[in-house]
Parts: sequence; structure tokens; C-alpha cells
Amino acid sequence: MSAPVVVQREFVVDTRGRGFRDITAEVADVVAASAVSIGTALVFTPHTSCSLLLGENADPTVRADLERWFARAVPDGDPIFRHDAEGPDDMPAHVRSILTGVSLGLPVGNGTLTLGTWQGIYLWEHRHAAHRRRVVVTVTGVPTP
Repeated sequence: MSAPVVVQREFVVDTRGRGFRDITAEVADVVAASAVSIGTALVFTPHTSCSLLLGENADPTVRADLERWFARAVPDGDPIFRHDAEGPDDMPAHVRSILTGVSLGLPVGNGTLTLGTWQGIYLWEHRHAAHRRRVVVTVTGVPTP
């Protein structure tokens, strides 16, 4: 029996401000390079104003609908928030990040990500300004024989 493999890689995502950036290919590349046949990929971003999302990848109106829903649920400049040191989108970005999460656990099978037909992995930037975001992928599992 082979010893388990643990591989960790990091990549950077340059955002253009609030919105989604498809990172499926980057995560899949880390998984493929790991030589793990079956296991788990943990995807994590060490930031408090962006998040990770596993969602619909075929119809971009799904992501636009999510953005509109969050704009209603957590509006920028809401007077309920006191934390606004970096502008009216500061605290709403933190709330959005907490509600949607900064990590995803994804299955690996046959050396690839096991995603549904219409699933993609997205980094969701919650700030209006462009940012440089780090993404850390840790792949653990049984190596390819």
C-alpha cells in the first residue's frame, strides 16, 4: 500500500473588482500535478473580503442573479455597519465572505476533480476595487499507481 500524498500549491488571482473569476482550471491543474488518484482537494483563500463558490458554470445570469440578491441582502453603505474604514463596501464585503465561505472541500477521483456537469469553482471578489488574491490548494490522497 502506498503512503498518502499531500501536495500544497498557491496561485494568485487578480480581480477587476466586485464579481466572479472562474478558477476551475487553476485548481484542476494543481490536482493533476499532485499525482493523487483518489482523495480531496481543499481550496482556501486567506482573505476576509472575497470568497470561494462552487456554482453554475454554464449560464452567467446565475452569477449575476447572485450578485443582485447579495446587493439587496447586504447593501453597500448600510447605516447598520460601523466598520467602514475602507469605504461603504468594506463591512458588506466581510459579511458576504462570511456567508459564502473562504474554503471548499472537493473530491478527487481518477486523478481529476470530481465536479458536476454544470459546476465551476469561482473566486468571488466582494470589494469594488481590484485586488490581488491568494488561493491555496491542498491535495491529499492516494497516489496514482
